[in-house]
Amino acid sequence: MFVSFFPKPKLLFLSAVLWSLVAILFWYAFGERLGAYVGMPPAAPDAPPIIGISAFVSKPYLWLYIYFAAFVAVFYAFWARFSPHPWQRWSVLGSALILFSTYFSVQVSVVVNDWRGVFYDLVQKALTLKGSVVPGELYVGVLSFVIIACVAITVAVLTIFLTSHYVFRWRTAMNSYYMEHWSRLRHIEGASQRIQEDTMRFSSILEDLGISLVQSVMTLIAFLPMLARLSHYITELPIVGVIPHPLVYAAIFWSIFGTALLAVVGIKLPGLQFRNQRVEAAYRKELVLGEDNPERAQPLTVEQLFANVRRNYFRMYFHYVYFNVARYVYIQADVVFGLMLLVPTIAAGAITFGVYQQIRAAFSSVTESFQYLVNSWPTIVELLSIQKRLRAFEATMQGEPLPSIDERYLRTQSEEA
Repeated sequence: MFVSFFPKPKLLFLSAVLWSLVAILFWYAFGERLGAYVGMPPAAPDAPPIIGISAFVSKPYLWLYIYFAAFVAVFYAFWARFSPHPWQRWSVLGSALILFSTYFSVQVSVVVNDWRGVFYDLVQKALTLKGSVVPGELYVGVLSFVIIACVAITVAVLTIFLTSHYVFRWRTAMNSYYMEHWSRLRHIEGASQRIQEDTMRFSSILEDLGISLVQSVMTLIAFLPMLARLSHYITELPIVGVIPHPLVYAAIFWSIFGTALLAVVGIKLPGLQFRNQRVEAAYRKELVLGEDNPERAQPLTVEQLFANVRRNYFRMYFHYVYFNVARYVYIQADVVFGLMLLVPTIAAGAITFGVYQQIRAAFSSVTESFQYLVNSWPTIVELLSIQKRLRAFEATMQGEPLPSIDERYLRTQSEEA
């Protein structure tokens, strides 16, 4: 699954994490200030945020782009020499480019949040002091958002295009790798489906989850300090009272609660999804064989195979009932949780409308990032079931025993027969 596309995957991923930590720590310790030596100094601590599209071409941003490219070039040069791989341009440089586009999307959200504070304070001023704001000022504010939105759309479209090619290259690498061992793999239940469909779904799902994870981490890095700064507007929290950085602690607590809740109630789902793939594959295989062999796909055999499909689906429906109840109750509660935290502050009139909009957006960004598992759990369940199926391929290629869930499935099938 990984060795076909990445050079020495375990070592590569570990080195990528360590190199990223080095880059981040060096940036905050020295790297950000190094830009001053090439005419790109960091923004002053008390400098107001740059509102609008010009933020993306400001000197601090340009220096960060150069810094990122330099660290990626060093990492790629090392791996190109240490462990050459036919897919290293896509797996290493492609991953870095997707990482950068994800980071840029997060920065777009930061710039939009800075715009919110200024624009909605202007709206409040216009609503409370008649004649204090001319229409031209509001039009300029709206136009500024439109330009930022155009940048966001362009980056999103290009990222989707790049990711689509990236995923297909990964699928191509897996397909070629497995087909080299087809003589041994062809005897595995549903072998054709695993190569034709599971490789496609595995690469695309894993890429989606990976991008979501990176985006969540980068959003936390960008918005947690902002949320901490905005917390000084909050006088107290309901029930808890006065605590330092209340919004940060509230976001962490609420997200951990939701993640733990869904992890507990959804613990049975990966195994059921895996078994569902197996019974569907067995049913489909019998029907395909029956197209050319009149002795296959007999009514009794097909009826029994479809009964296995029906039984597993009904079990899944039952377990998804309480899982979806917990998930949707939590999602709906999440809508009002942030607002409830702000009730004492709003009632005291301690913030402006622009600050309120900034707090709501920053709090939502942080909680959504912490809720990565909550939002991705159904997809993770599907990925785990596919991974279990492809793991049987690799066990066969390496002459290892089948994974335990495969062995249990085969024993069950023998007992039912």
